[in-house]
Amino acid sequence: MSARTPAERRQRVQALPPLREPDARAIEAFLDAAWAEGGLSRQTLASYRRDLQGLARWRDGAGGGLAGADQAALFDYLGWRAREGYSPRSNARLLSSLRAFFAHALRRGARQDDPTALLEPPRLPRPLPKALPESQVEALLAAPDTADPAGLRDRAMLELMYACGLRVSELVGLPATALNLRQGVLRVSGKGGRERLVPLGEEAQHWLQRYLDEARPKLAGKRALAPLFLTAAGAPPTRQQFWTTVKRCAAAAGIDPARISPHGLRHSFATHLLNHGADLRALQMLLGHASLSTTQIYTLVAREQLKRLHRQHHPRG
Repeated sequence: MSARTPAERRQRVQALPPLREPDARAIEAFLDAAWAEGGLSRQTLASYRRDLQGLARWRDGAGGGLAGADQAALFDYLGWRAREGYSPRSNARLLSSLRAFFAHALRRGARQDDPTALLEPPRLPRPLPKALPESQVEALLAAPDTADPAGLRDRAMLELMYACGLRVSELVGLPATALNLRQGVLRVSGKGGRERLVPLGEEAQHWLQRYLDEARPKLAGKRALAPLFLTAAGAPPTRQQFWTTVKRCAAAAGIDPARISPHGLRHSFATHLLNHGADLRALQMLLGHASLSTTQIYTLVAREQLKRLHRQHHPRG
């Protein structure tokens, strides 16, 4: 049987029996305790409620309802969800909700066992970073209006992010003292306070010099301001503001804004370096990764692109 569409799954769930009162009370008691003890967010509590109500309605009070569910019942429910086409990520979240609920029941003496103890979480597919083709990166970088001070700043920010593979938080938080155009390097303070020196390419240096000479004095006025990049108010751009800039430039460049994010330029930086023969250890240092295993995911991106090219152009692809 083929997996159901999301709309079909919603219809199937809506057709389940209504929630029984004992199950509803057990769920709300657990959520109250989870909020009081763990200070969980509203979104997490809503996810717990939705997951637990789904299991309770599917069981329809059988064998003592939700509180009486045993390991076999949970296996059956997970099997039903798999046949319905729920994703591994959705089932992993469900298992997290069930574990929290039954651990709470065990602590308060409502149960003598934990039916989730031997349940293995589903294997989640490793998401690959989304990198833009080099031609689209070029179009994106050329999108800002450099005749305007804000546009020249945006061009310099985009060039620097792509040239150095910066995180968004690293880019918007740069002080002016982090940039050394004479030596062609940028000092970046990354996660965990780890500092790294990243070389600048000639194109990035060109646009940064233009920004410093032509745009930043107009944005700063007579104020001596520490941030490298400034808004008209004299403050550094926020992450949200830069996100808006990337989306606007993507639309101007003819790129679907839904396919791009600020972090996509970092992914593109890493993928393009690997495609042109960069060493993985060197890439780790440039990205500021504490572990090489984090960097290795980019080799998967490059491999997938090679496979796609082979399929498209090889006579036996």
